[in-house]
This record gives sequence, C-alpha cells and structure tokens, in this order.
Amino acid sequence: MRIGAYIQVPFCQSKCTYCNFHTGVVSRERYQPYVNAVCKEIAATAREYPQAVIDTVYVGGGTPSLLEPAALAKILETLRASFRTDLAEVTLEADPETISPVKAQAWRAAGFDRISLGAQSFHDRELKAAGRMHRREDIFRAVDVLREAELRNISMDLIAGPAHQTSESWEESVSQLLRVYPEHVSIYMLELDERSRLGKEALAGGKRYSAGAIPDDDTIADCYESAVKRLADAGYEHYEISNWALPARRSLHNLKYWRREPYLGFGAGAHSFEGSSRWANIHDPARYVVYIEQGSSTREQADIVMPWQALAEEFFLGLRQIEGVDLARIERDYDAAVHDRLEVLRGRIDILLSHKFVEMDGSRLRIAPDKLTVSNEVFVELLG
Repeated sequence: MRIGAYIQVPFCQSKCTYCNFHTGVVSRERYQPYVNAVCKEIAATAREYPQAVIDTVYVGGGTPSLLEPAALAKILETLRASFRTDLAEVTLEADPETISPVKAQAWRAAGFDRISLGAQSFHDRELKAAGRMHRREDIFRAVDVLREAELRNISMDLIAGPAHQTSESWEESVSQLLRVYPEHVSIYMLELDERSRLGKEALAGGKRYSAGAIPDDDTIADCYESAVKRLADAGYEHYEISNWALPARRSLHNLKYWRREPYLGFGAGAHSFEGSSRWANIHDPARYVVYIEQGSSTREQADIVMPWQALAEEFFLGLRQIEGVDLARIERDYDAAVHDRLEVLRGRIDILLSHKFVEMDGSRLRIAPDKLTVSNEVFVELLG
C-alpha cells in the first residue's frame, strides 16, 4: 500500500485574523518535546502498517519553518527509519519571514524538495490587516534564497478577499506572483469562519481587524475569475478549484486527498484515512505530547466510512478537480447498497446540467468552468 504522510506542526509566530485552525503561539521550549512526540508516534504507527510505502510527505501547520532544521530533519529521518519509503515529493510549508540561507540549505540536505510559501498578498496593508508577519519584500527575498539553495519546486499561496483588497491591488498581486513564476499556485477565496477573530467581528458588524474593509462576494469572485485567465495565459494548468501548476508540478500529496487515496497523519490535530475508516488526533499539542509520553492513544475520533459516505466523498472531492469525476467508474465500483442513492444523485445531476452548473464530457462529470466560484452551492444542490 502506497500512502502519503502528513505531519502537523501547530505553532505560529502570530495568529492570522482569518484563521480557524487549531494552531497557536507558544514558547519555543515546547517545540522539541513536540517533535520528539511526533517521532514516537511515527515509529509506533509504522508497526501497524508493515507493508506501507510512503511516497509523499507534507509538513504543514501552523508554521513548520519555525522549527530548527535539525528537528525537521529528525522527522524525515524517523519516517525513513520506520517505514519503507519511495519518496516522490517532500513538502514543507514556510512563511517568507522565517526563511534564511542556512535554513533553506539544511531543508534541501534533509530531503525537502518542495516548499509551499504562504505569500497571501503582495500588499503590505493587506498583509498587516490579516495579521501576517511578513511584508512584500520578504516574499521576493525568500524566493531568491530558496532558488539559491536549489529548491526548484515552489508553491505560492494568494488569498482573494482580504481586508483592504481592491481589484487593482489584486491584479498587482497576481502580476508580482507571475514575476516570481513559482511552479505551483494556490488561490483561495476568503471565507469568513465564525470561529476566527475576523469572522466573529464581521458577523457582529464590528470594525476590528479591518472587518469593514472586506471586499464583497462579487468582487472576490471577479478576482478569482481574472486569476484563472491570467494563470492560463502564463502556462499554468488549472487542475483543482484552488490549485494551478506548471506541467508535471501538480501537488502529488494533495492529489491523494482529492482522489481518496490513503494517508497517515502525525501530530496534534492530524487526520488519517485508509479507505474504510478515518480518524483524527487530539488537537491540543500539550495533551498530545503527554499522551504520547504515557503511551496512550492520541486518537480523538475514529469513524467507519459507510458506502453512502464514500459515494458522497467521490463527488465532493472529485468535483473539486477540474477534470471532474468518472460516473462510469463510480457505477462500476459501488455495489447495490448505494444504487438508490445513485439514482437520487442522477436526478440532481440532470437538474444541474439543465441549469448549466455542471457539464458532461463522455462519462465524466465536472463543474462548468464559469461556475467554479459557486462550487459550494453546487455541492449543496448535489449532495443535499
């Protein structure tokens, strides 16, 4: 069984105003005990999966680049020592202001070959309002450092819709991204979550965190659609709603999520999936470390994936991919237990087709290109 490995590092320098993740700012003294606990979890889990072969690794967060390079190297060394590996891609998330020549060279020496850079915007006012620590010039400097360290696979994130963003500032951010020309691009449309500071403030009608300066939904959608065209013109392949890549540079690890392939998660709050079941670790890093040291299970929840749930995931995750889902394969792979559910979905698909929200190419169903900005509405109509 070939699997992906995800390592969660839930530590940040500051909490972004829009963030709803289980991450936080803690003393650096807590970093190494946490890394030690992750390594123990990796070793213990490997004994449960003697036939597993890890072929992708993704170290995310949080801000994993806050850890000492030696700590990150220890995690990769533990993976190699504990599992059989055939690594095709090893990604590290990094914030621009945390990157230095020494770190970049150490990351490459440890085995990282892909860096996911959280740029978010090329405008300082937008970055400051979002609670980001870096500024525009830090992004350019970070890319130069990574290139000099011969890290040739860089992914860069932008957010459409942060406070103070205008159509003009968005077009400038896209222009600067294209100037850098990373191998991979992720563009996320801002979605306010009531658990985030910004979401709470906006829902309450307040002004803190520049909540009153968030662009409206139509402006955000226009920004996204403009980026779709500009990235295509620049040679990027649009392969998932929020993701673009130069040829042969798609995120191999993230494709596992969208294709429902198995992956194992390590660290506080990390999720795992092995086809018929899903589970997650406890979110609190301090409790996670204590549980690991005590030899207790860190699993907070575990669920059996029922056939009807798997079917829904096929559509929800598959339709996020621009190529869509193969209905013929789904009908072939799923047994009679979900045929009634498939009949219901066929009826809903016919309605969506009649309103041109989705389209068919042979047996392949996909969201219409001009309806990607309302994909959530499509999922609701299809899956109920």
